[in-house]
Amino acid sequence: MKRVFLSLIILLSAFAGETQAQKLPKVKLKDIAGKAISVDTLNNGGKPFIVDFFATWCKPCNRELDAISEVYEDWQEETGVKIFAVSIDQAQNINKVKPLVDSHGWTYDVLLDPNSELARALGVQLIPYVLICDGEGNIVYKHNGYTDGAEEELIETVRKLVKKGK
Repeated sequence: MKRVFLSLIILLSAFAGETQAQKLPKVKLKDIAGKAISVDTLNNGGKPFIVDFFATWCKPCNRELDAISEVYEDWQEETGVKIFAVSIDQAQNINKVKPLVDSHGWTYDVLLDPNSELARALGVQLIPYVLICDGEGNIVYKHNGYTDGAEEELIETVRKLVKKGK
């Protein structure tokens, strides 16, 4: 019995070193124009991209997206990064998303997750919640909450990925 147990431990430890990169799940969402998009196909032509969960009623989310918006054009010129903002507003409030995006002048690709399917699949508990994916679509960074200046950590992570060629 001890040999079986020991063999099992050795076998499991051999697999423990092989970690599978987490990818975006296969969840269908719509963009604010109503076009269906499969999240697992999101990409940025081999460059890193950011997925930022927000809601119209979430003040820290709006502050974060506003702060990023101020530097987004510079970020794109420097790194080519792209941002997908994902609204978790429920279906009855979905009609508030486009006016909010327009009033803030956000130029992000905006997706709608009214049933929180994507949020649930990724284990999102609190918003704002940000993921950074490398150029191959692997999730390499996760962060929730927002404090002024936190967007600097995002661009630093993206810069490192760009330097690595990911």
